[in-house]
Amino acid sequence: MPIMQRLLVEVPFFVLGFLVVGGAVLLTVVGVLITRRLIPHHKLKLHHDVADPLLGVMGAIYSVLLAFVVVTVWVSFDKSNSNVQQEANSLADIYRDAEGLSPDFRAKVSVLLQEYRDAVIKYEWKTMSRGQMSPEVEKLMKQVWELYTTYAPKNSTEQSFFDESVRKLNSFRELRRLRLMDSRSGMQPLLWFVLVAGAVATISFTFLFGVENLKAQIIMGVLLSATIALILFAIMSMDYPFTGSVAVSPGPFQEIILD
Repeated sequence: MPIMQRLLVEVPFFVLGFLVVGGAVLLTVVGVLITRRLIPHHKLKLHHDVADPLLGVMGAIYSVLLAFVVVTVWVSFDKSNSNVQQEANSLADIYRDAEGLSPDFRAKVSVLLQEYRDAVIKYEWKTMSRGQMSPEVEKLMKQVWELYTTYAPKNSTEQSFFDESVRKLNSFRELRRLRLMDSRSGMQPLLWFVLVAGAVATISFTFLFGVENLKAQIIMGVLLSATIALILFAIMSMDYPFTGSVAVSPGPFQEIILD
C-alpha cells in the first residue's frame, strides 16, 4: 500500500490534518527564528531588489503547479464518483431487464444481484480503502456471469432482453474494474516530491526578507505555510477516492431498490 494511502487509512482525518498543517507552521516559525539569528534583518534588506522578483517567479510557478494538481485530483475524484453512480444504475437495469427472461432464471439472478449489492456495501467498500477487492464480491460477480453464459433464450422476446442484459453486464463489470483501479491509483511519488520540495523552497525563500518586525514576519510566514499545507492536505485527502474521510460514498448502491 502506498505511504499516502496508508496514512489516510491508519491516521484519523483531523489528526493527520493537524500534523500536516501544524508541522508546516512549526517548521516555518523555527526557520524564521534561525534565519534571523544567523543573519540580521538589516543585511537581508540589502538584497530585496533581487529577492522580490525571484520570489514572484517562484511563487507563480509553484501556484500554477499547485492549481493544476488540485484540478486534476478533483476531476479524478469526481469521475470516480460518477463511475459508481453508473455502476449502480447498471445493476438496477440488469435486475429490471431480467423480468423479460424466464421466471426460474429471473429468481436466480435476482437473488445474486441482491447479494452482490449488499456485499459491495458491506465488504468491498472497506477493502477498497486499502486498495483491494473483496473476494466475496468477486465470487458473486463470477456467479452472475456464469448464470448468463449458460442461459439459452427461448424466444425472440427473451433474446432481445438477454442481449441487452449481457451488454449492460459487460459495462457493469468494466465499471467495477475502473472502481477497483481507482481505489489503488494515486499520484506518482515523483510528483509528491516536486510538490513538497516546491512548498519548502517557496516558504524558505520568505525567510530571506529583512522585515524589522519579527512577529509580523512570523505571522506572514505562518499564513503562507498554513495555506500551502492545507492545499497539499486537500490533495492528499482526494488522491485516493475510496480511502479516508473524504471518500466516494456507496450511497448509489444503497439507494437502488432490488425487490
